[in-house]
Amino acid sequence: MRETNEDTSAYAGQRATAESIERGGGGLSVSDLLARVVPAAVPAHSATAAGASPDTDPPPDVDVLAAVIAAAAGRHLPEGHLAPDADFFDAGGSSVNAVELVAELEEELGIEVDLDEVFADARPSSLARRWARIPGIRAVAPTVTTAGHSTAGSTTAPPVPSPRTPSPPAARSAEPAHAPHSTARREDLDQILADLALADRLPFVSAPEPLPPRRLLLTGATGFLGSHMLLDLLRHSDAHVYCLVRAADEAAARTRLGEALRSYRLPWSTEVRRRITVLPGDIRRPQLGLSEERWNELAHELDGIVGVAAAVDFLRGYQSLRASNVLGTLALAELAAAGRPKPLHHISSIAVFNEVGITSMGEDDPLAHADRLIAGYDQTKWAAEVALRRARDHGLIVTALRPGGIGGHTRTGAYNPQDLSSGLVSAFGRFRTVPAFRYLNVAPVDWVSRVAVGVICEPDAWGFDYNLTGVPNTLDDVVQDMALGGMHVRVKDWDDWRTDALARLQAEPIPELTFLTRVLQSPTALKLCEATLKGPAATGERTAHLVEALGLPPATRYGARAQLKTFERLAGDGLARLPHKDDQPHLWFTETTEGQVGPVAAAADTPCSMALTLSIASMHQLVTERRIDVRGDLTCPAVHPGPLTVERGDVWIRPEEGIPEHHGLTHQLLRYRLLLRDTDGGSWWLEGRKHARARRDLWRQTRALTVEIGREGESALLAGELVVPADSYVRDQIDGIQVDPRLTGREQRAAKLTWLAWFGLQMGRGLLGPFTRAAADLLDLRRTPHPTEHNR
Repeated sequence: MRETNEDTSAYAGQRATAESIERGGGGLSVSDLLARVVPAAVPAHSATAAGASPDTDPPPDVDVLAAVIAAAAGRHLPEGHLAPDADFFDAGGSSVNAVELVAELEEELGIEVDLDEVFADARPSSLARRWARIPGIRAVAPTVTTAGHSTAGSTTAPPVPSPRTPSPPAARSAEPAHAPHSTARREDLDQILADLALADRLPFVSAPEPLPPRRLLLTGATGFLGSHMLLDLLRHSDAHVYCLVRAADEAAARTRLGEALRSYRLPWSTEVRRRITVLPGDIRRPQLGLSEERWNELAHELDGIVGVAAAVDFLRGYQSLRASNVLGTLALAELAAAGRPKPLHHISSIAVFNEVGITSMGEDDPLAHADRLIAGYDQTKWAAEVALRRARDHGLIVTALRPGGIGGHTRTGAYNPQDLSSGLVSAFGRFRTVPAFRYLNVAPVDWVSRVAVGVICEPDAWGFDYNLTGVPNTLDDVVQDMALGGMHVRVKDWDDWRTDALARLQAEPIPELTFLTRVLQSPTALKLCEATLKGPAATGERTAHLVEALGLPPATRYGARAQLKTFERLAGDGLARLPHKDDQPHLWFTETTEGQVGPVAAAADTPCSMALTLSIASMHQLVTERRIDVRGDLTCPAVHPGPLTVERGDVWIRPEEGIPEHHGLTHQLLRYRLLLRDTDGGSWWLEGRKHARARRDLWRQTRALTVEIGREGESALLAGELVVPADSYVRDQIDGIQVDPRLTGREQRAAKLTWLAWFGLQMGRGLLGPFTRAAADLLDLRRTPHPTEHNR
């Protein structure tokens, strides 16, 4: 299992140490470092003085250039240094750090650096091998002394100019992305083949005992899916869970796990802590970064391994992701085969099908052709799953669980801010445009987690492949969901949508969507997006049968209702925008009321009427607030000779969930609250209520409004009753419903039916309450029996 060559150093644990120049380079510029490592360099001015062309300069030594790049990269990392053969991102670098590093290297080396090259393979040694061949790279440094140091106080000639002047990163960011490669890079394919061969070195093992697990190792517990799976394992099994967490020690690992669970609104209670053991480690290191003693202990005590941990980054290349996603998976397979055999449950991805033009994505369908996978993430998930298929040939029980996009939790709204699905949904709602696509294979995290745990805990389900993708969304589904939510969207061609979204994100940067900006600029990531948007619907017959057999919740479409809580959290975090009452209404209708009012506690003998328009910004407004927006006029001579205008108005449907009044025989149906302004500038308020009572005049109860009117800040002056005329109710509030004209005819009909069904249900519940309570009183069902009842 142990490899000693350079290409498999991440799996074998051979991490090259930084050169002495890299270790001592803190605070020095790249030019200073070049001056130290190239003491014999010809001064820059000598080449130009002799009339030599910059292209005739000798190329820099690859090792020297690698040390220079490593030193520059180290200044952008938490540790402060980077070995030439180490990956920049694995060492803690972020996408933002990579952009800053590229800008620095462009300025110092005099070349235009393709950011995608850094993402593809972020090892300084690999970058140096590629860049050393670029004509015009600055291989010389400021004038140096024989000791190899810059001459203090001397005037240094300008460096040899680059044959092309790189444009500033900010300016280039607005340019369209370069055309992506049509096939995988040859060096990536060679590495994939070498990594697959590592699986052939696993020992042959016998089948494990088919018993529900009692002790499980879980990786990725601090991630979005992994944290939910940890809680589901604790809820739905008796297993004790060992959580491998990347940290320096156990205390730091425990703190990191607790913070992750709380960030996703999951409990971090005493009982949770009692049933887990936190192991500081790292899937990128040999034996998961564990001691030999701990490794052997787990090899003999575990009943199963759940591999969720993975580097999910759609910008990085295969070389940059392989340590986490491929070599880490092989290390788990090695542990599963060590000691007594254990099943390995691997969280894969439908990214293994991300080949443009693939016709189906069934659980047993052939995977994509490796040479047609361009994105590093797709390649590593493909390589890990294919390697584990070879491990099956050695007797290892391997279950492959393939989620698609993982949406937010349907009840808590917790979501993964770095998930591509969340980023796209945020952009859809924010920009009100959607790119044309075939299917979105997205399921909520609570369903994906629960089904995955069901497989892990059921021995008869082990050893097969499952697509945990739920019911796919079509383009029509997404457009209709957003329209019913009051967010009308326009469908655009993918290229037009990408250009528009990128321009908006650059004009108004959103820190939480920076990753989406990078994705829309990366040729490699764009190929992944193209495959995702043009791919077929994923199917999961085996998953559906298992869900039914285990009595788990069946898959449903991740539609508007399921996304409700998540969209609220996205809006709260500034990633999305919910419809507002100042937006064009989604649906509206008129309401006319007539009646009489008079002084409080006196006869109501003064005519009064209201002409109102009731509207909603979205169905989301009804579901979450149960509120309708109101505008219009009040005409009441007892208040003011002229009409009063509604400045702000709200109607609440079944306020306080219809809490009964007067011993339960009167229920609130509607509550009106209007702020009015008269023509002289005076402010007034109107409070109105519709009640349901256990009487036969149900039709009138839905139309009669008891009102009180007073000056702002004072108690009520007038009271009375206003009624919607019977002949106008159906005409205005049913037949007269208007819907946003930007919607299609079918969407308008659907909006009307949705509103009428929802409102009718609420009125029915409100009217049923008092009748049920009256019937209970009539039948004496609520009276508490008294011990002396038989003597009465």
